[in-house]
Amino acid sequence: MGEGLWRLTVADHFSSAHQLRHYQGKCECLHGHNFAVQVQVQGRRLHPELGIVMDFKELKALLKTVLAELDHCNLNEMAEFSRINPSSENIARHIYQRLQTMLPGPEVIMHSVSVAEGPNSVAIYMED
Repeated sequence: MGEGLWRLTVADHFSSAHQLRHYQGKCECLHGHNFAVQVQVQGRRLHPELGIVMDFKELKALLKTVLAELDHCNLNEMAEFSRINPSSENIARHIYQRLQTMLPGPEVIMHSVSVAEGPNSVAIYMED
């Protein structure tokens, strides 16, 4: 029998404005979204005493820290998006990379980040 894998998912949201430079459409104009974010981390080992991969409370707090940097601002004015468009795809990658540096150790790794501009438009970022 193969080794098990656990995946944890937490979700939160933030509101901000952005515009897509050189888009040739309405999204080139400044507009806003209530972005819904979902994060998945995974691990192959459970804490020996607690039986958890990672505390959900801790993962939610890390996500809140990252989203607080994006909340209620013009994303185009952030250094992270000065050379690239703050598209949902790039926002998802940004959140993924920020969280990756904050995880508690090698036992817990990032799986994916999804960013939804609305119920029918979702970008998902993950690495190989």
